[in-house]
Amino acid sequence: MDTRHSSRPLRTLGAALAAAALLLSGCSADAPAPRAAALSKKAVPAALKPYYEQTLSWRLCGGADFECATLKAPLDYTKPGTGRDVRLAVSRKKATGPGRRLGSLLVNPGGPGGSAVGYLQSFAAVGYPTRVRAHYDMVAMDPRGVAESEPVTCLSDKQMDAFTQTDQTPDGRGETDRLVAAYKKFADGCASRSGRILGHVSTVEAARDMDVLRAALGDRKLHYVGASYGTFLGATYADLYPHRVGRLVLDGALDPTLSSRRINRDQTAGFETAFTAFAKDCVRRTGCPLGTGSVATARDRLGAFFARLDSHPVGTGGPRPLSESLATMGVISAMYDETAWPQLRTALRSAMSGHGGGLLNLADLYYERDTDGSYANLMYANPAVNCLDLPPAFRTPAEVRKSVPAFEKASPVFGKALAWAALNCAYWPVRPTGTPHPLRAKGADPIVVVGTTRDPATPYPWARGLASQLSSATLLTYDGDGHTAYGRGSGCIDNAINTYLLTGRPPAAHTRCH
Repeated sequence: MDTRHSSRPLRTLGAALAAAALLLSGCSADAPAPRAAALSKKAVPAALKPYYEQTLSWRLCGGADFECATLKAPLDYTKPGTGRDVRLAVSRKKATGPGRRLGSLLVNPGGPGGSAVGYLQSFAAVGYPTRVRAHYDMVAMDPRGVAESEPVTCLSDKQMDAFTQTDQTPDGRGETDRLVAAYKKFADGCASRSGRILGHVSTVEAARDMDVLRAALGDRKLHYVGASYGTFLGATYADLYPHRVGRLVLDGALDPTLSSRRINRDQTAGFETAFTAFAKDCVRRTGCPLGTGSVATARDRLGAFFARLDSHPVGTGGPRPLSESLATMGVISAMYDETAWPQLRTALRSAMSGHGGGLLNLADLYYERDTDGSYANLMYANPAVNCLDLPPAFRTPAEVRKSVPAFEKASPVFGKALAWAALNCAYWPVRPTGTPHPLRAKGADPIVVVGTTRDPATPYPWARGLASQLSSATLLTYDGDGHTAYGRGSGCIDNAINTYLLTGRPPAAHTRCH
């Protein structure tokens, strides 16, 4: 079962597969977090000065040339200095040279719930172009509630196994009741295990932490590359602190004006677009498990396969059978990156022959389940942030049932499952503190928003929407497949972004790359 809001995703199957999310949390409701309203021209309040003036103590970590430190921030920004703080994991790799150091470049891979520190140490510090790394200290901070920064946790690994196998396409009252019970158990687990921080993992609070980090690093302005949900985090920062914005790249953008229901439905349509591209490619190949006819035929064959699994899961060679829910997530996982399509073809061919291990592996990648049976914190942090940032997509099963036809119109393959997946925030024990609203960042330096035309997780219209809202944004378009664009093989995209990061000069308006 998808515990996550199909809304705020990230990774790819090469570096780290993308996610998106919704779910639950737990403790008493707090006062609403402040909406993004420019703070950057105001003096730092006296109660926040100790945080802004702190000195980071760096130590070696994570392999050659990496340093780590801990940043202290108030748990509740409305009550700083009370001793209730959060400690946030920070890592950096200093600029390699030669040439002038331009400052720190903060990176965030998205999620919400993706470990920025892990991303930096496994990919960004070597995967970013040499000329960018020569001039910037590469820096990452795990947001509050994520990975090494007081991580949210909700269930044991065995409980998560059961949770992900819950039927997310209920056919009657009994199956619906079991799905609701699973969502409630997840929410209760988050409340009991992570109650201290659960009401304080909003995007606004994470953006405020970023400004504390900027000051602690000694930078006058924040330079930042954010992917997927990281675009929402970066845009929120820009709206809060427009005059502290340096060079911001927002790749795979979210539109902050959309409701949770609209986000989920749009993303459902995005996955259908990605599946159509996959099916077109598949049916042209000998041995395609979905046949060699039309896309419509391929869609019907996959739907029929899912329907069989609903009543007759297939074996995987291990204790967990491949259920309809797990198979659905396995297919969705490969929609984030076209380089995963060969793996998906093989997995589908085997599963349709009664051997579901390959498709289960893809589902495990989506859920970030390790081979030892443990789950990454992403599965908990993702809904914790999403359910705090926006009111729930649905409040009752009856609301979902009424909306299933609209979701199935958006995607005959994935619609029903993703509609029911969007119910989970209804049972979140912490009241949402945010609402949909535009982000303007008036007075900010030029910002680059990047959109991919056939992005399944953050549909291209979202990038257009965010670029139109931000007062100084330029939209850079990648005409292609997959989630996000920077570093995925388009020289046109990479050159435009690298030039902007190194010179501050954004690409020309309406630049379109292939």
